[in-house]
Amino acid sequence: MELPGFAVAVWMFVCLYASVVGYPNGKVREACTSMVPCHGGSPQLSPEHTITVNGTEFRPGDSIEVHLSGPDFEGFFIQARDTEHLDSPAVGSFVLADRRRSQLLTCGRTKNSAVSQTSKAKKKDIKVYWIAPGNAPKHVQFLATVVKKYRIFWVKILGPIVSQPDVLSPTPPLHATSEAMSTSHPVSYISKPFSASSCGITKFCIRNPTNCDPRSASCFFLSFQQEESSVFIEMSGPSEGYLAFAFSHDQWMGGDDAYLCVNEDHRIHVSTAHLKERSHPLLDSENALEDVSWRLADGVLQCSFRRSIHLPAYKGRFNLDTNYYIFLADGEASEGGLIYKHHRQPLVTDAQYDVTGLPQDIGGSRAPRLIKAHGALMFVAWVTTVSIGVIVARFFKPVWSHSFLLGKELWFQVHRMLMLTTVILTSISFVLPFVYRGGWSQQAGFHPYLGCAVMALTIFQPLMAGFRPSRHAPRRQLFNWFHWSTGTTARILAVVTMFLGMDLPALDLPDPWDTYAMIGFVAWHVGTDVLLEIHSYCLVRKVEVIEDDRVQILQSLTSAEAEGRLFKQIVLTIYVCGNIIFLVAFLIAINQV
Repeated sequence: MELPGFAVAVWMFVCLYASVVGYPNGKVREACTSMVPCHGGSPQLSPEHTITVNGTEFRPGDSIEVHLSGPDFEGFFIQARDTEHLDSPAVGSFVLADRRRSQLLTCGRTKNSAVSQTSKAKKKDIKVYWIAPGNAPKHVQFLATVVKKYRIFWVKILGPIVSQPDVLSPTPPLHATSEAMSTSHPVSYISKPFSASSCGITKFCIRNPTNCDPRSASCFFLSFQQEESSVFIEMSGPSEGYLAFAFSHDQWMGGDDAYLCVNEDHRIHVSTAHLKERSHPLLDSENALEDVSWRLADGVLQCSFRRSIHLPAYKGRFNLDTNYYIFLADGEASEGGLIYKHHRQPLVTDAQYDVTGLPQDIGGSRAPRLIKAHGALMFVAWVTTVSIGVIVARFFKPVWSHSFLLGKELWFQVHRMLMLTTVILTSISFVLPFVYRGGWSQQAGFHPYLGCAVMALTIFQPLMAGFRPSRHAPRRQLFNWFHWSTGTTARILAVVTMFLGMDLPALDLPDPWDTYAMIGFVAWHVGTDVLLEIHSYCLVRKVEVIEDDRVQILQSLTSAEAEGRLFKQIVLTIYVCGNIIFLVAFLIAINQV
């Protein structure tokens, strides 16, 4: 009987997942700038740990005691930075109070400018001393990243601000990799949800899902309406963190003109920003927006503002009377306004548009077309053609042994046709992500590695079949074993790979539907396999008892198998229909993301 594919798949996934490790020794220089641990996942929102100091003023050369405390934690990373430029390099140096639990790191050109753990042993507090440099800024703020467990961590917890004597207190900035952020013009409040009635008439609109009503709690809405030399912009969507959109010359993040509406302590801050590759947005020190309004109600964030079509005095602001791709993203934000990476792929328009041109009402996609095609082809190959081909080869040899097609037994021709189709579909699908990414993706986890293994086995299987010994050759049994084990391994790995791929940001099928649907498919296949195994066993009627050895030999009876032909054909028909239903469901889900 064939091994239950899903059980083995889960076992392999757990083993692979458990092998991931972080930086328990605290040598995290890779995080000097972002202070984000390389653990994957998203930071927690509400800090449980606090930073305290023993003074609020300093002079160059002074020592200030810095104390990090809270519930048990494994790792930490402490820096001091210019309060008015929290994304600038670390300021000053540290001296350790306990070398067993903490160590000094050099970030950038400043020696001993950061402190981290020496091991993952649990701790409740850490004490270090900060030494003020001679060229210190007027105000310095302490920041800490704390790791409670591998997947539970907080980034850039804000600590106290210490200042040089006789300087004014600083104005707290919006922490989103910002230089400064303040709305330049008075802010008003929006009284009701936006309307889509003018979309395609006087407004250029983007809606996700397509044609959704912005009054709905599940609708992402972005509109542009030209008014003389300016454009009035409305944006809303289900988010209590932030909404953002950007104009781009291509479908990749980087070098883009971005606009953010961020929930900071239940007030919405609207700002312009630059996107530099896949990093946090760099907020502008000057705001070119007018007539700013916002509303936060029932989990829906709304903001609106006006922007001039041309802004020659503001570096990095694009002219709005040009064609661009348009991005629309959402995500979480901390109470202090720190924004986190969007947890799913941003919506991107399929083509470039001029928002001041002909009004249109369009949608967009959160998954690139090549990635959609990749997923669709893989589902066709591994949900339908492979599964049906395996069932035919395993259970329909006796049933179709006397039927021929093009000089070969029918079961063999059907099996070979389905498996060659799988090879072709998998090969085409395998290439598409590399075409889209322009190379290897470093952010897809184990999915591409397992995909390469599946591709290698998929190519190896027909090559091995080309050297198949004759039916009665001594090596035929060895070939049969290798052929079965290679195919089974490929199918198990393919299921694991699809499980991992469904939740990647580039595709991200709806949760938890995708997981339940894939579990259902695996159960459907294993159940059909078990049913046909039981049926085949029950058809065996004759037992010959050899008196010398007292061994029972089960006779393979072609006639008995023929008696079950109708049953097997009914099961196969139902099985194929079920596979098609699963496939159609997956394809519909892919089309809708």
